[in-house]
Amino acid sequence: MYLDANATSPLAPEVWAAMEPWMLRHFHNASSPYYAGRRARTAIDEARARVAALIGAREDEVIFTSGGTESVNAALHSLDELCGDGSIVTSAVEHSAVLRTAAALKRRVVHCGVFGNGRLDEEQYLSSLKNAAFAALMWANNETGVIFPIARAADHASERGLPFFCDAIQAAGKIPIDVKEIPITMLALSAHKFHGPKGVGALFLRRGSAFSPLLHGGGQEQGRRSGTENVAAIVGMGVAAELAMRHFSESALAPMRDTLESRVMAAVSGVTRNGDILARLPNTTHLSFEGCEAAGLLILLDDMGVYCSAGSACMSGKQHGSHVQKAMGIPDLVAKSSLRFSLSRYTTMDEIERAADCIARAVKKLRSVQSPGIGPVTVYQP
Repeated sequence: MYLDANATSPLAPEVWAAMEPWMLRHFHNASSPYYAGRRARTAIDEARARVAALIGAREDEVIFTSGGTESVNAALHSLDELCGDGSIVTSAVEHSAVLRTAAALKRRVVHCGVFGNGRLDEEQYLSSLKNAAFAALMWANNETGVIFPIARAADHASERGLPFFCDAIQAAGKIPIDVKEIPITMLALSAHKFHGPKGVGALFLRRGSAFSPLLHGGGQEQGRRSGTENVAAIVGMGVAAELAMRHFSESALAPMRDTLESRVMAAVSGVTRNGDILARLPNTTHLSFEGCEAAGLLILLDDMGVYCSAGSACMSGKQHGSHVQKAMGIPDLVAKSSLRFSLSRYTTMDEIERAADCIARAVKKLRSVQSPGIGPVTVYQP
């Protein structure tokens, strides 16, 4: 029962079928002038069109990268190099790829807060733009699934003539995105979050925007990202993007997520749902379990065949609450009792029902043996 799709999603069979020929038979370099090289170039161009369609972009606005982290780094380093004086305005709940990259730059970083439900403090964000060089916000939080008001945030930045970067890595492929309607300067994507392969991502760069490459070399991607293209992975990302668009209208993720929550809450007491339930990804729920430690629950659930996480996969093994939960004001003792469950397109209702039963049994078992010093705790109410 795989419920950790925000960490990585299962590869779609159609994606693998499309990739396999480019890994074994059509292995040629897309920069080579002969027919086999030109064929690889055509495959990349077709994938670029599919990824562009996923986010409403023009084909020449899509740059292929090695993944989400590279896309984030390329965007932030470019903005840092090209923008004038001022701070980087971001939020306190961004992914570590944004937070650590911003911290590595020689600028002041303003971390706008969030409310107890995980929503952005828009008043603080608006005030912070007065002394900003550029803004960088996530579309949807990777732990809680809470969706930020990206259209308004980008509009505010645009009104002040500021570039706006968006980390859409968790949102793309799960909810519709249209960059034609929102003044986003750059936007990061990662294929393995929407049933594509690992090791490939994309960066949207709005036509006419200045850009300074992070990687220099052979001049691939129109000089914006050098390095021999991973044709098979790029083809896979293109197919995954096309499949994601087909499934938007028929997604059953939200009903299954809601069933998981309701069954668990009905079976055991002291369960708190963290994050705004009105503006969140359809596949994500973040729950705290009174009197339990997440580390113990993960072990028990692993033994039962339920795979989930205590937050971002990048936080795996940490014995403290995440920066996301801290920013939301969740007490550390409660934060350490929290688990994230994230569904994929291949999750079934049968798996959800079985997983809910396993979660309830794990919570009851852990509470029966939990050290008195651990619980019970006061349950945080957003």
